[in-house]
Amino acid sequence: MHEITLGRIRDASPSPVWRVLADMLWPRGIAKASAPWDEWIKDVAPSTELRQWYGHEPERQQAFRDRYWQELMARRDDAPLNELMGRAERQPVMLLTATKDIERSHLPVLRDFLRDMQHGRTQ
Repeated sequence: MHEITLGRIRDASPSPVWRVLADMLWPRGIAKASAPWDEWIKDVAPSTELRQWYGHEPERQQAFRDRYWQELMARRDDAPLNELMGRAERQPVMLLTATKDIERSHLPVLRDFLRDMQHGRTQ
């Protein structure tokens, strides 16, 4: 598997990596025709209910991670996750979010899940 990096949408400058917006909602103020990423895969983001419950509250971070991991487990055979996995096997990938605090976002969980999927550790 190639490297999976994390970034904010403002970091999505042209590069040799495949850049994917992994948020449920389209970011405000960005026209789809001029989006600085290669693809938007919203179906790998946390559910609306989980995202709203979490609210990036530090004391909920571990519970969020656990709940989001369970959501990903339930979707592990779905096309969006398989597309991300396939891309990461062929080329470097940058997961993007509009969230300001990447480390408290869903991206580290998604990256770890993709890595574990690659190594067969998600069962």
